[in-house]
Amino acid sequence: MAEDSQTNGTAATAEAQPQPVRMQILAQYIRDLSFENAVAQKGAPTGEVAPEVSVQVSLDARKRGTEHQYEVISKFRVTSKNKADEQTLFLAELDYGGVFHVEGVPEDQLHPFLMIECPRMLFPFVRRIIADLTRDGGFPPFNMDPIDFVALYRQELARRAQAQAAAAQVPADQKLS
Repeated sequence: MAEDSQTNGTAATAEAQPQPVRMQILAQYIRDLSFENAVAQKGAPTGEVAPEVSVQVSLDARKRGTEHQYEVISKFRVTSKNKADEQTLFLAELDYGGVFHVEGVPEDQLHPFLMIECPRMLFPFVRRIIADLTRDGGFPPFNMDPIDFVALYRQELARRAQAQAAAAQVPADQKLS
């Protein structure tokens, strides 16, 4: 009889445990890529060149037709300008996608998981592509610093909340239909 209660207790515990998170990258691909070498087009800048590089990142995720599959697109825009005269030296744009199989993530945590963990998995490949692209474009390879996707996600949530609050403050007769 002691065995029965022990077995039943184990079964109840197993049912109460959440399903483990399972993530698998099914595919990775370059969706769009461009590089503009402004120095080659306009000629070398005169005077001292002190490059200043800025990186803009945006993310998008969507459910695919197959169960538990999601597509995540990371968009990077890397701009290098000369500090002295603000002339653009180069512009690189990369849209890099991944198809992920994700299971075991609660529905309320799926969006942050897709917008944080999936781009984090893709980032080393994006970094290599950008470094190769800038080197092949005639510049020293640009090795992007790691990106804090959690902070990026929080910034986007704050931006959306601020936009919603601003939209709610507009009087109803001034809102556009």
